[in-house]
Amino acid sequence: MNVKRLVLPKIIIMKNINLFTALLISLNFSAQLLKDTTKWYDRIQLRGYAQVRYNGLLQTNEELECEQCDKSWGGENKFFIRRVRLIFYGQISPRIYFYIQPDFASSSSTTSLHYGQLRDAYFDVGVDQKSQFRFRIGQSKVPYGFENMQSSQNRLPLDRNDALNSAVSNERDLGVFFYWAPSSKRKLFSSLVRTGLKGSGDYGVFGLGIYNGQTANRPELNANKHIVSRFTYPFEIKKQIIETGIQAYTGKVTLTSTSSGVSYATDKLYDDKRVAGTFVLYPKPFGLLAEYTVGKGPQFDKTIDSITTQRLRGGYVTASYMLNFKNNILIPFVRYQVYQGGKKHELDARSYHVEELEIGTEWQMSKYFELVVMYTMSSRRFEDFTNQDNYQRGNLLRIQAQVNF
Repeated sequence: MNVKRLVLPKIIIMKNINLFTALLISLNFSAQLLKDTTKWYDRIQLRGYAQVRYNGLLQTNEELECEQCDKSWGGENKFFIRRVRLIFYGQISPRIYFYIQPDFASSSSTTSLHYGQLRDAYFDVGVDQKSQFRFRIGQSKVPYGFENMQSSQNRLPLDRNDALNSAVSNERDLGVFFYWAPSSKRKLFSSLVRTGLKGSGDYGVFGLGIYNGQTANRPELNANKHIVSRFTYPFEIKKQIIETGIQAYTGKVTLTSTSSGVSYATDKLYDDKRVAGTFVLYPKPFGLLAEYTVGKGPQFDKTIDSITTQRLRGGYVTASYMLNFKNNILIPFVRYQVYQGGKKHELDARSYHVEELEIGTEWQMSKYFELVVMYTMSSRRFEDFTNQDNYQRGNLLRIQAQVNF
């Protein structure tokens, strides 16, 4: 036997193994070096959406309107740009995430449209490596109400319900919020939005925050701060996903818009307290979303021409069904809502009594474009000092085209 012939191949094989190992180490080191030298601005991403509406079809009452909902309600309706949002966001370091969202279709009045205005401007600071515990600092959505936190890009009805949305105009305020959720639940929150199941986003299983209380883009007008807390828990039963939650806030609000002649507290300072419950059955394919709130806050009282602290209550239920066919998604839905109480953001903390039924369909032609057609049957009494007997009832067909990018 030739020993040299056996030893020589063994030496060649060992050299090749060593060379391959060195190559792997070099590649791993290069990848790590590349990762370490990635700049923060390389992690910034951009997305957005735009909505164009027309509310003038089959309108039966031009005096029927909803100031907090959509300023193109009522009157001589025209085409209306409801939202134009650009969202800048990114995980700029393992524990630092930022989110900035301006809107270029804000309307200061029915005659002044398409102003640029800041919606969100915050950053998340993770306490642990997985950011299961994190602080959100800046202007962001107040964790009160599922539909309030759900993006208008994902919501089925064209406007948020009166009852819970009257708690926080534009859904946002400036403050500091603490959120906690295990990694498994954070992934579930994200998937509920990503897969088109109309989730509200990741606001933690538990949230606790302190904020100004005068709502977004408005200065604080008193020394009191609002405190909000929320607990929500999504869970899976076979192929179905259910989420239940409860939330509450307390604080004092200063009125900013009052009529000459109306009576109000000397400092215009009023209690502002609410609690609400949430139930969600995600559309797989049948969906159900229901919320109800009770509390107290400022409200105009026409019997004494005064703004007083009064009780409020109201809620809604939305049923939907998701259909998939030929790369299209069709979601018919129906929502019934009621609300009785004041709206602290409006003139004289305007008094409301709302009962409304909406029937519509969302058609997702692709992930980039969708169309919503919705028929609204509304009964609204909204009264302030200058308009004390204002009961309006009517119907209208509403259409919205939305592009996502």
